[in-house]
Amino acid sequence: MELHGALNDFKRSQGDPRRFPGERRSTTGLFSGLDDRLVHIAPDGSNRDYSYPLSGLAGIERSRFGLEIDGTVSWFDADDSHQRYVENTAVVETTHSVDGLTCNQYDVTIGRLHLTHFSLEQAAAADEDLSLHACFEFAPEGRAGRIGQLWHGDAVEVHHATEHDFLAASTDLSVTGQVPERFAELLAAEPADFPRSQTDDRYEEARLSPIVMTELELPGSSPCTTIATLLSDDGNRTDALERVRTAAADHAESEAILEAGREQAHDQLIASSRGIEGGFTDLRALALLRAPTGARMAGPEFDPFYRYSGGYGYTWFRDDAEIARFLLTADLRLGLGLEEWHAKSARFYSETQLADGTWPHRVWPHNGELAPGWAHGRLEEGESEEYQADQTASVAAFLATYLSHVDPTDERVRETLVAALNGLDESLDDDGLPGRVQNAWENMTGRFAHTAATFLEAYAAIARAPVGDALTTRARERARDIYTALDDFWVPERGVYGMRVDDGDVDDRLDGSTLALATAHREYDALESVDDERLDRLVSHVETTLDGLYRDPDGPVKGLARFEGDPWRVREQGAEKIWTVTTAWGAHAAINLSKLLAANGCEEAERFEERGRTLLALVSPGGPLRRPGGFLPEQLFDDGTPDSATPLGWPHAIRFATESALEAPVSSSFADATDRTGVQN
Repeated sequence: MELHGALNDFKRSQGDPRRFPGERRSTTGLFSGLDDRLVHIAPDGSNRDYSYPLSGLAGIERSRFGLEIDGTVSWFDADDSHQRYVENTAVVETTHSVDGLTCNQYDVTIGRLHLTHFSLEQAAAADEDLSLHACFEFAPEGRAGRIGQLWHGDAVEVHHATEHDFLAASTDLSVTGQVPERFAELLAAEPADFPRSQTDDRYEEARLSPIVMTELELPGSSPCTTIATLLSDDGNRTDALERVRTAAADHAESEAILEAGREQAHDQLIASSRGIEGGFTDLRALALLRAPTGARMAGPEFDPFYRYSGGYGYTWFRDDAEIARFLLTADLRLGLGLEEWHAKSARFYSETQLADGTWPHRVWPHNGELAPGWAHGRLEEGESEEYQADQTASVAAFLATYLSHVDPTDERVRETLVAALNGLDESLDDDGLPGRVQNAWENMTGRFAHTAATFLEAYAAIARAPVGDALTTRARERARDIYTALDDFWVPERGVYGMRVDDGDVDDRLDGSTLALATAHREYDALESVDDERLDRLVSHVETTLDGLYRDPDGPVKGLARFEGDPWRVREQGAEKIWTVTTAWGAHAAINLSKLLAANGCEEAERFEERGRTLLALVSPGGPLRRPGGFLPEQLFDDGTPDSATPLGWPHAIRFATESALEAPVSSSFADATDRTGVQN
């Protein structure tokens, strides 16, 4: 997002009680792109790239489409449009109504190509003159200035230095250009229109601009046209022009677009979801966020200027490793055929591990290079608490599971896991718990119950992995130490494990991240039995946390807040917002606790399974937290307005894995697959 776009949105959005002015939202509209380009199609059909984290290329900054009838252009409007995914694909269909005509728009992103097809349902009257208008602003290398255009007859090239963005069409097109908003327009009280009025007679305007104005013919009795855009950084102009022209010509009909989408979905998402309701929708959302490296960004970047957050278009090792393990769990249960996904995740973690066995705060998904962050303490000189140790623990748990169940002979993964074990050990204090670090929500430091839970789960998983007797014994001992030391977090007055210990005091606030204790103890129970007192405490903790964080406001949504007193992004709302992550996490914790209790002959097992199913329904297809296209946003206001990153990968993965556990009760966790000696059943 360029500054002029942010300022225009600021003018449009300021004063709105549910919007944060200047953001680049994706809370409405749908996405296409299962490879290394991600394109958002807004409800009015306009295209915008969210591709940089996945490919290193910026592409389309903004666009707009309209239909000219007898000399008058009607720009498509969301109020007169309807949008959906076509079948089980990433093809987006947007249907527009304009002056009695119906125009169908189909969008699909294949590799670094994006195709937008328009066709009119009704033949135009003989005396009507029709054409399609398309305005694109590209931002090669994220630039709005020092941009050039090259016009190649039937194709346009917009470039800075390395990135070159190309446009062609299946029908004849005419091209002009215009500069973005000038300083006076940016300083004006009202936002500027896009596209703006035509050229003010500056000779160079059309060629030194990121904005391409095109008019496309709509010939014949069944008028239609296809626009193709291509992002390129390989320096081969001849090849890029041939590709973009061929793509437009080969997809001149809507059926060709639809078939391309079907083939892509089949190739990328082998996923028959094996009877899991909404399974394909969850996997599609995760595939949209996935780079060719196998790493996923947390969500589409909606706040590139860090105005209200620290950004979302990066790979966090916590989110990504949790997603990877959830997918591996579901795949082992259902046979989804996602072996390539698991292998790429394991390879990516091996390639991005730091010398001390830990992982940094966040990296770019397209190449694994260090990304901007505020928790890179392990890379800075001197002692620092600005490190999120749970991220290393989450990766270690996935790698241990991968080594145990996918490829026990993978020596590189084994070496990475051994180094991770060393990194985990270095984070422990003498009392057996992780020292002071940042928390999962990244908004405070201390010694957190959630961090301890991830360490317990990681050590228990390593203790059952094929890494050698000495290392499994060491991991088992560390798991026992943490299991015992968790008593330091217990708050008997509330019957919960507190959020954190800070300067010797227990912060007894309810925290959704502490629900990880249920899953961690289930993993530990596969290693050594969880005692009765601990089971009683887990029952009390999970029940109290779910009850205390559950919100059912006077509105269309309900679910779990993040933690007690959470003030983030509430705007004028007087209470914490509902989060899809914690709602899905609550369902997962309840189901895992149910299975842990059942394995230990406890009567409460059935009650917690029912509790888990109730929470799961809130994030399942048809649930109140789902958005059009099946997307789960990170947060929602009480009136149902979605907010923040949309779709967010983490809750999609939690939901899918939890649903699969209910649908496939046999071998319903990795813990079920092995006995306490580490021998597979």
